[in-house]
Amino acid sequence: MPWWGIVIIFFATFIVFALLHFTAKNKRPFRRALLSMALGAGTLTAINLTAGFTGVYIPVSLLSVLVSVIGGIPGVTLLLALNLFF
Repeated sequence: MPWWGIVIIFFATFIVFALLHFTAKNKRPFRRALLSMALGAGTLTAINLTAGFTGVYIPVSLLSVLVSVIGGIPGVTLLLALNLFF
């Protein structure tokens, strides 16, 4: 996938999250959307940084990064559950 395709996916996700927060009558929808995306990426990073202690590791690929950014913390939880079963 070209780099501009990845940028378009991230931008579209950001806009969708901002619209969802706007319809939920949040005061700062863009900040909340950015926070949702950052929490997903931060959770994926935290899991991989603590892999030496916990033994749990999610391989970093384009798919895992997209799922963690688009899905946020529930997306990372889904990746952990799939890692557990497969």
